[in-house]
Amino acid sequence: MNHASRILVYLTIIYVGAVQAQLAVVLSPARIEGQKAIVSLTMTNYLAKSVESARANCFLLDERGTMVGQSTKWVIGGTKARPALQPKSGTTFNFVITSPQPWMTTNVTAKISFSRVVLDSGKLADVRQDVSVVTAEK
Repeated sequence: MNHASRILVYLTIIYVGAVQAQLAVVLSPARIEGQKAIVSLTMTNYLAKSVESARANCFLLDERGTMVGQSTKWVIGGTKARPALQPKSGTTFNFVITSPQPWMTTNVTAKISFSRVVLDSGKLADVRQDVSVVTAEK
């Protein structure tokens, strides 16, 4: 194999790895409404298999980076009332985080992390590789 062929093979391997299918998640900015904060996730399944369930942690941070709220929920499936997310389809989930008193700041940033994604075969997805989160602009 000559040098040019090797480079072409390496570039092909890199390209195939770069377009790997994922669960794409768009994280909307937190909205403060009274004593609750609402964080919306828009998820699209670009994986070859359906996502039976997915569990995520949502953290609210103030302007200094201090955590002011947190919630962990099944955002896909997890119960019989909420179906799996089929390939090439999407869904939305709203985290609602309440506070016992009014929020001291409205300048709150939401962060999200997925702790578990279960595919239709019962196999666990690698959340570091199979989940892609981007934050929407305010």
